[in-house]
Amino acid sequence: MKSLLLPCLSLLAGLGPVAAIWPAPTNYTKGESVLYLHQNIVVTYNGAAIPYTYGYTPQDLKSKEVVQGGVSRTLAGIFGSKFVPWKLHKPNSQFEPDLGKGQKWIKNLEIVQTSEDSPATFKPIDGEVDESYSLTLSAEGAAKLTAVSSIGVLRGLESFAQLFFQHSSGTFWYTPFAPVAIQDSPKFQHRGLMMDTARHWFPVADILRTIDALAWNKFNRLHVHVTDSQSWPLEIPSMPELTKTGAYHPSQVYSPADIAHIQRYGAQRGVEVYFEIDMPGHIGVLALSHPEIIVAYNEQPYHWWCAQPPCGAFKMSSPEVDKFLEKLFDDLLPRLAPYSAYFHTGGDELNKNDSMLDDGIRSNKSEVLQPLLQKFIDVQHKRIRDNKLTPVVWEEIPLEWNVTVGKDVLVQSWLGGDAIKKLTGMGHKVIDSNYNYWYLDCGRGQWINWDNGNAFRTGFPFNDWCGPTKSWRLMYAHDPTAGLTPEEAKLVIGGELAAWSETIDSTNLDSLLWPRASSAGEVLWSGRVDPATGQNRTQMEAAPRLNEFRERMVARGVGSSPVQMTFCTQGKAWECEYDI
Repeated sequence: MKSLLLPCLSLLAGLGPVAAIWPAPTNYTKGESVLYLHQNIVVTYNGAAIPYTYGYTPQDLKSKEVVQGGVSRTLAGIFGSKFVPWKLHKPNSQFEPDLGKGQKWIKNLEIVQTSEDSPATFKPIDGEVDESYSLTLSAEGAAKLTAVSSIGVLRGLESFAQLFFQHSSGTFWYTPFAPVAIQDSPKFQHRGLMMDTARHWFPVADILRTIDALAWNKFNRLHVHVTDSQSWPLEIPSMPELTKTGAYHPSQVYSPADIAHIQRYGAQRGVEVYFEIDMPGHIGVLALSHPEIIVAYNEQPYHWWCAQPPCGAFKMSSPEVDKFLEKLFDDLLPRLAPYSAYFHTGGDELNKNDSMLDDGIRSNKSEVLQPLLQKFIDVQHKRIRDNKLTPVVWEEIPLEWNVTVGKDVLVQSWLGGDAIKKLTGMGHKVIDSNYNYWYLDCGRGQWINWDNGNAFRTGFPFNDWCGPTKSWRLMYAHDPTAGLTPEEAKLVIGGELAAWSETIDSTNLDSLLWPRASSAGEVLWSGRVDPATGQNRTQMEAAPRLNEFRERMVARGVGSSPVQMTFCTQGKAWECEYDI
């Protein structure tokens, strides 16, 4: 059967690989003509010339500045990444255009933004910004990008960049796919990654590089789980004791300037950065500076009191907790609000046993703790709203604790099963982070040690709680709205991958995030269903595109893991297919 396919497949080989645009556009047509991108390309934005300045950084969050920054990054990515796609072709094949036949040039790129940006464009509530764009490239070299918003322009520029390859001569950049026509828009409003900076601290440069990769993948959210019981790296000027006692080392902190830089960097790329301080559990580190407000810090054996050491939760009946949070939020939230629409208050894995050690409670009964938690959430969410931010919580708050939250609150669901159906049935807006599919840290063993004897026998073979590893193929198979009614599906505003950092640090961050996160990124941008066929997109179609996109990420400075061995990337998808 494969031999019958060979004549058809050879017709597709042409001069280039698979014309990979990742994530897949809503509508995309291409031709077979070669065009060369001129190094002195003239770019206009609503009729005015935008100079190409290498490394241009927007001076503020204004539309033209943001677009100019996007143009600078796009052209630098094309001209500077040196992406010669030999890994995508059979060895010794003649895949490059013949320079001796002359060149037809793309000398102009016309960018048109059809509507003015609003102040919310760069710190939007989900759905407030139109990210759609259209991109055309004629056979004669006329290039035009049209979008409603500057963020849509950025999305279109990323697709434009993926059309081009560097010639092995080193001085020509070409696309073999002209003419091109793309109409594109995202399926889900919220497309994000959660990054944990408490189990392991990450330098600012790692976070910025991650934001770059998120933007290339057309994600629009970075959720930073910035503190936990293990460490407090978040510097609060009015409360210097928090990082003095709670950071792993004086060098492992984020200053207010760092936080603002991270948020602005994201906003300039269409990636909104928002922060989480998990509470009332996962907060034990505060016992080092404020022991009066914490119970069960580093109690052992830890599994009686929390999911991982050191334990610690707020004393739910103590008025000192509220005083502490008032001071904390008065300092922090006004600094976050200019660049974000959200603030996450956590709420996962609160262990009822902790309050048995609280002199003000001495109970682990839900009927005693639930009213205290309801009051706690009500007060803190009011503070968040007073700072013009929208609260986010983990699913246990409404589902396990039956706490009533406002209809504006986003609920992040991670436990799988029928949780999303329950939450949407209650009318909640949901972010899907189902650990069975979208946890990037799973399947590599745990941080726990097992001594010889009973512990060894219990722990063997020492897998983690959420194994197996979530491969890109598994992540790609997940549909956040599966099993929901149309009305319930409307409340799933998107999803986030989770990168809990117990065993992730700077040395393996890139390779664990990418390209697996890319596969979920396509689900969130493009949806599981290919509109051209009405069927789920297949690994056979996705793998060649993901292989190419992985090479582009590596060429642009992100240490993405390989998708397949080079034999597979140089061949056809069916050559590395398990055929039944």
